[in-house]
Amino acid sequence: SATVAENIAFGNVEASMADIERAARAAQAYEFIRDLPEQFETKIGERGVNLSGGQRQRLAIARALLIDPRILILDDATASVDMKTEYQIQEALRELMAGRTTFIIAQRLSTITHADQILVLDHGRIVQRGTHQELITEPGPYQDIYDMQLRDQDEARAAANREIASSPTAIK
Repeated sequence: SATVAENIAFGNVEASMADIERAARAAQAYEFIRDLPEQFETKIGERGVNLSGGQRQRLAIARALLIDPRILILDDATASVDMKTEYQIQEALRELMAGRTTFIIAQRLSTITHADQILVLDHGRIVQRGTHQELITEPGPYQDIYDMQLRDQDEARAAANREIASSPTAIK
């Protein structure tokens, strides 16, 4: 069972503690690491079982930052995390993707809205290609997914607003 620092330095065993901390900060992982009982020396268990999904994702991003690859492939980097964690992961990904070729496989469109080029696959074939702004105005699978995800967000926001409005402490 490795420590947090050993986990981050896995691909770069010669990394200094300063390098590890810098990668953790860039990956939006530093704050939660500082809250762990032994911080960077905390043992995290086999496959990070003692960490949340978002914490594991941010450690993986820190590890990738430390390795500094020219090409990066990310598969559903924000899957199964809450909105706050997704935002933190997206901030970390922006840092990670800067200056390198990155392929992102995503179900959530929010992960790829800043991409230079988006390829939409259907049964293994490219059916659409463009930027986020281009694809949301073009009828097709991307626009359909965008509309569905946006509608879900709008419905959730409306439900939250109804709940707030019906609260006994709501200002009326």
